[in-house]
Amino acid sequence: MAAIKIAASAHYVPEKKVTNDDLSQLMDTSDEWISSRTGIHQRHISCGENTADLCTKVAQELLKKSRLTADQLDLIIVATMSPDCYTPATAAIVQGNIQAVNAAAFDVSAACSGFVYALTTAKAMMGLPSYQRVMVIGGEVLSKVIDWTDRTTAVLFGDGAAGVVLENSETTSSKFLSEDLETYGDLADRLQAGSTAPLQKFPANSPHHFEAFKMNGRDVYTFATHKVPLSIETAVKRSGLELEQVDWFILHQANSRIISQIAKRLKQPLAKFPMNIAEYGNTSGASVPLLFDELAEAGQIKAGQIIVLSGFGGGLTVGTQVIKY
Repeated sequence: MAAIKIAASAHYVPEKKVTNDDLSQLMDTSDEWISSRTGIHQRHISCGENTADLCTKVAQELLKKSRLTADQLDLIIVATMSPDCYTPATAAIVQGNIQAVNAAAFDVSAACSGFVYALTTAKAMMGLPSYQRVMVIGGEVLSKVIDWTDRTTAVLFGDGAAGVVLENSETTSSKFLSEDLETYGDLADRLQAGSTAPLQKFPANSPHHFEAFKMNGRDVYTFATHKVPLSIETAVKRSGLELEQVDWFILHQANSRIISQIAKRLKQPLAKFPMNIAEYGNTSGASVPLLFDELAEAGQIKAGQIIVLSGFGGGLTVGTQVIKY
């Protein structure tokens, strides 16, 4: 059976940067308050570009880097919690934008775990003969679902997109070794974006409006620091490896304190847990591939290394993938 290789990775973020000092002009906060609690110093915010626009720019760069033409793609999966619309899927818009006429396209909705869930879906589908080249993108414009007067959530999030092209290959030594997906639906109300009001509250002739992002920060912190290490340990054990053999733990960039605590619980050096949250904030489904691509571009990810990708968030969900690069 052919192994799956990552043929290319890419990312794109909007040009506009919003610093913590900028936010202090909108709400009762400060750079010290935000950075000391989250590790975030700034975030990139879209000025008119929607989620499919960001994902399309990533898709175009992925084609260039992988030296593929759009018509060679068999499948496009976009992981997002901030789609352009209910339907069509963001992936379908991207497919049309790049004219990937032979590719099926659909979205995966698993919030900050979405990219890892999408990778796992792609891996399964690539076992079928029809899907040999697959593009997986995580993309978010979270600024459109944020209450910019709520300092408990508005300071956390940024916009961006990133992804990979996967290919079945007879020659590569890289492999997707194992995964672990967990969902805790009984905790769903701890992190929500969208209306939960009964439908009868809305007049029949009016559109259904989403409510802004809401989060129980304390419960989400407890969930992340307890359930994510368990998922990582499970996935690594399934791969037949030990935690000490992992070169990089590429985690969802939710909060620097969470990442530090996960490293402590796993008894692994923090140096193996790279972070870019200071620059981008929490970009939900885009954060894992964005960090992966930055490390790849910098030459820090090398052939033969063992990499753990782990996302966690709304659902509540955790998704962990173990890869030999």
